[in-house]
Amino acid sequence: MSVELMVQTILFALCFITVWEQDDLLKLLDAMKVNLPEKDLAKYKTSESHLDWEKVAFNSYSGEIVFPVTVANTNFCVFVSSLQKHPDFPKKPLTPYFRFFMEKRAKYAKLHPEMSNLDLTKILSKKYKELPERKKDKYVKDFLREKETFMLSMMKFKQDHPDLLENVNKKSNVPEKPKTPQQLWYSHEKKAFLKAHPDATTKDIKDSLGKQWPQLADKKRIKWITKSLEQKKLYEKKMREFVQQHPEMNITEENIVKSTLTKAERQLKDKFDGRPDKPPSNGYSMFCAELMSSMKDVPSTERMVMCSQRWKLLTQSEKDVFQKRCEQKKKDYEVEMNRYLLSISEEEQQRILSEQKMGSFKRGGGGVSPASKKNNSKAKVSLPKRPKLQQERPDLSDMELTRQLARKLPETPKTAQDIWQQSVIGDYLARFKNDRAKAQKAMEATWNTMEKKEKIMWIKKAAEDQKRYERELIEMRSPAPVITPGKKMKFDGEPKKPPSNGYQKFSQEMLSNGELNHLPMKERMGEIGGRWQRLPQKEKDRYKRLAEEKQRQYKVLLEQWLAGLSSQEKAVYKEYNSLDEEDDDDDDDDDDDDDDDDDDDEDKESDDGSSSDDSDDDDDDDDVRFIACCSFFPHIF
Repeated sequence: MSVELMVQTILFALCFITVWEQDDLLKLLDAMKVNLPEKDLAKYKTSESHLDWEKVAFNSYSGEIVFPVTVANTNFCVFVSSLQKHPDFPKKPLTPYFRFFMEKRAKYAKLHPEMSNLDLTKILSKKYKELPERKKDKYVKDFLREKETFMLSMMKFKQDHPDLLENVNKKSNVPEKPKTPQQLWYSHEKKAFLKAHPDATTKDIKDSLGKQWPQLADKKRIKWITKSLEQKKLYEKKMREFVQQHPEMNITEENIVKSTLTKAERQLKDKFDGRPDKPPSNGYSMFCAELMSSMKDVPSTERMVMCSQRWKLLTQSEKDVFQKRCEQKKKDYEVEMNRYLLSISEEEQQRILSEQKMGSFKRGGGGVSPASKKNNSKAKVSLPKRPKLQQERPDLSDMELTRQLARKLPETPKTAQDIWQQSVIGDYLARFKNDRAKAQKAMEATWNTMEKKEKIMWIKKAAEDQKRYERELIEMRSPAPVITPGKKMKFDGEPKKPPSNGYQKFSQEMLSNGELNHLPMKERMGEIGGRWQRLPQKEKDRYKRLAEEKQRQYKVLLEQWLAGLSSQEKAVYKEYNSLDEEDDDDDDDDDDDDDDDDDDDEDKESDDGSSSDDSDDDDDDDDVRFIACCSFFPHIF
């Protein structure tokens, strides 16, 4: 914005919003013109922020007084510009100066055709200042008369369009969006540059600073990334408060949490925070990665060809070494990632786990062998773990979910086809120039045409892997030593333990009403979890209150029952039953070990569940225990 245009804009607006004398307004604008650089082409806001308001001060008006006046002008201009496009908006009266300007401009343009508009404006501005008061009065009176009419019209406009004015005010109160790391850095460097070069234009600044950000050292860049994230966090808090106050604005959560970082900046931040690097997906990829690190001078297309050729020269035992190293890297990565997740905030955990979820869907988009699909449908490992656990355990907090996920579970057993494909995938990728989809199809075709005697070795390896998985699963599920093995001892007259929370109460109700009897038990529990998540908070609170009431009744009944036991009976009871919830959870784990050893037992449970219409209190109690079992071992059920 040019100096003259900026000054004219301010002059026009100030006539409406201030009670200053006309001469004082002109002095204010003259002082601003003197202190603005001649070559100033910056935006209005930028020029305003760089102006030294103490130098603008004059007479009894200090910098603290004149600055709010111009700020009021800015807000007024935003307000008016948003409304004046409306067809009913009243016509604004011209100020005394603009009346004089419009009256004399044509005359002076004819007298001085060689002059530009800017020169004409300067001359007329000077002429107006030199006018005697009696001649100025004519323009002032016309302005005041039209201004009064305008104000009355504006009042009517406000009455006719209250919603329009309200929306404008709301939009002006929206919190300022956070700046990107580059914007924060640029703003900081620009101030320093202007101090050293006060006469510099916007072009000079851009030419000087434009190429510095990409070359900035990572340690310096991380400083601005951190500041940007801090701004974003503060912005999100303010925006959520604003949305609560103005729900009609239709601002979505997606708009609020939009990232200020680029992908490269996010990766840099994660690296500085200690996030482990993801390992290669297979032995061939690891071989290529290591080989390419020593071939930086070779073009990328040639590098891939050379990797493929050198991989073909390796013996099968050498390829197996890379595959084993890759598998170990994956295990180490899982441990390091779990450790990293526990060291960061819940918000960051959610972000990283959602990224991994998206990654798993993308990876799943390629070709997958039928055997893999069959295995994955059984083991449920193709689904993202966090959403699955969240669905089955909606009562867990984000931190508890993360801790559950951090537990080291046995690696899912592989099929014979999977093991064979793993051993030959490097050869196929090399043959098809790293085209994974074509390599996958070729491997499937080869496996389907192989004779049974050729598959025997891989079938044996798959059987060994299945035994390994079952052994590790038993070790992981082994409960802590108890006084006596087997199921929990039952005592005559002991009150039935009710659900411990709203979700379990809701699950018990769904299991007992027979509505989901047509589904197998594991699918039934998934459906119940989904329905719970879709319940309104009011309904969840109702189930929570019901569960709490049942718990209170249970405690009263339990105390009455315990009071009727002899000291010896009490000792035996306490030996087998703990009133502490954590011990109850351990008992649930034991029940899980006894009741869910294989798929046949699971089918049996499904059949038993279909008769839940006729179930008694014992069946309800079993349902609650089954809910707990599903919660503690989501990957099994």
